[in-house]
Amino acid sequence: MRAHSSALTKGFTLAAGLTLVLAACSSGGGSGTHKRSSAGLSSCSAQGRANTCNSAATKSGGTFTYTLEKNIQQWNLQDTNGNTFENGEALGVVLPQVFVPQPDFSIALNTDLVTSATQTSTSPQTLVYKINPKASWNDGTAITADDFVYYWRTNNGKDCPPPPASDSTQTKGCLPQSTAGYDRIKSVTGSDGGKTVTVVMAKPYSDWKQLFGAGYPLYPAHVAEQLSGAKAGDAAHMTGAQMTKGWQYFQKTPPTKYTTAGPYKMQDWTDNDHATFVPDPKWWGKHKPSLQRLIFTVITDATQEPIAQRGAGHLSAARGGPVKQIKDISNVTYTIGSGLNWEHFDLNLHNAVLGTYKPLCQAMFTALSIKDIMAKTVGQFDPNVKQLGSHNFVPGQAGYQDLVTSTGQGSGDLAKAEKYLTDAKFTGVGTSLKTPDGKAVGPFNCRYTTGNQIRQSECQILQSDLANLGIKITIKSIGAADLGTVLAGHQYDIIVFAWVASPFPSSNAQQNWVTGGGGNYGGYSNKKVDALVSQAVGETDAAKAATLLTRRTR
Repeated sequence: MRAHSSALTKGFTLAAGLTLVLAACSSGGGSGTHKRSSAGLSSCSAQGRANTCNSAATKSGGTFTYTLEKNIQQWNLQDTNGNTFENGEALGVVLPQVFVPQPDFSIALNTDLVTSATQTSTSPQTLVYKINPKASWNDGTAITADDFVYYWRTNNGKDCPPPPASDSTQTKGCLPQSTAGYDRIKSVTGSDGGKTVTVVMAKPYSDWKQLFGAGYPLYPAHVAEQLSGAKAGDAAHMTGAQMTKGWQYFQKTPPTKYTTAGPYKMQDWTDNDHATFVPDPKWWGKHKPSLQRLIFTVITDATQEPIAQRGAGHLSAARGGPVKQIKDISNVTYTIGSGLNWEHFDLNLHNAVLGTYKPLCQAMFTALSIKDIMAKTVGQFDPNVKQLGSHNFVPGQAGYQDLVTSTGQGSGDLAKAEKYLTDAKFTGVGTSLKTPDGKAVGPFNCRYTTGNQIRQSECQILQSDLANLGIKITIKSIGAADLGTVLAGHQYDIIVFAWVASPFPSSNAQQNWVTGGGGNYGGYSNKKVDALVSQAVGETDAAKAATLLTRRTR
């Protein structure tokens, strides 16, 4: 959860990294029956082979069907409103990136796109990417430095400035999910016919391997140039208006209508239903796709996933779903594993009351019992799950420390929570809470995505715990496809959702905690935190950067 003040260590997180994966054991092109596995890490993970778990030989043919838990209404993954996990899953099949996150939280160089990516100098910090000579978009256009230039200029927050607040329809400018790193680049230039990219940094950037990928892929610059009237191959001189046209085109347009560069191509997209991918005959990569069809089907109500799983041929695999129902399905293997996603409550600090009174936030987070939340939700199928205790690291990452437990946040300590309020001269504690100047505290809404039973339960427990302080909470669901709109529009008081982070803690912190950051929807702002994160982002020593990201501020 995120809170108002750095004294609260910016809140706390629960059920960190819990991911449920279920898969049917036979589908179109394969055969065989597997018994259900026990809940826990998969054998691959347990044996330290998470990154090579899927490296065995495959049988050609068949159809694999996988669930998307939200409809995709905005196709620009780089945009703050298109930055959803489901969008990343779908576009990762057809758009390239330099480094690819791995199951063990490391990253791997995508040698299908670049043969090397190296830091060649530290003063100034200089990065050199050698693009694979075979790399091309499937219309035959080579992938070149121009694609990197276009990526940089649309994401640096300067060359294609964000639309003004008065522009509610965002008709002008680009709104990247994060400018981290791109705002530190001095120049991006091409050589060797555009197949060598040289990036010179104006300021050092610790997480430079996140640039041009690690979850956020390249888009074809030549498509943006053509539709905006810019000169072909000259992304370096596109105007802000021209880049806006490209940005908006990729927002509105599924990749059935423009050239892509992946092992598969999207054959069709049916809104709020499914996307079909088929092998791309123009794919140049080392490994050829073996499936005849890959289908991503939209199931926004997680309770319906087991029903689809039971229907032969209807569903091959899903991420998430009600575990108790899944355990009762025959011929299904399920695994509970850890990842870089974490469940949390956010406060909307644009709310006049929540954004003003630090003791109120302290009291709310102290009255809330994370132990109770876990016992009534994820703890029912994973008794070993624990409170995360950090906002920038997960267990297994270098630098992880539990900085939250000692604060009492999430303890459910009602007496301590009440003391925060009485010491700050709040009245009506336990009955009908009022601020020191007599304003009513609440009612506040708690919002969650429709069909997610766990998050609905989390809101219900929050409602019960905060009632003990005299705070009324109403529970209001969000359409599965509307989470980005609700967050960006501050259409909530309290909201529960999950971040799916990159393996780069400094960049995640810049996005989520810095004033005005692309993921800082709640409006958290603290000058000391801004300074510490800025130092960490520019610190090329990972251990020193981690120290900065775990420093307490008061």
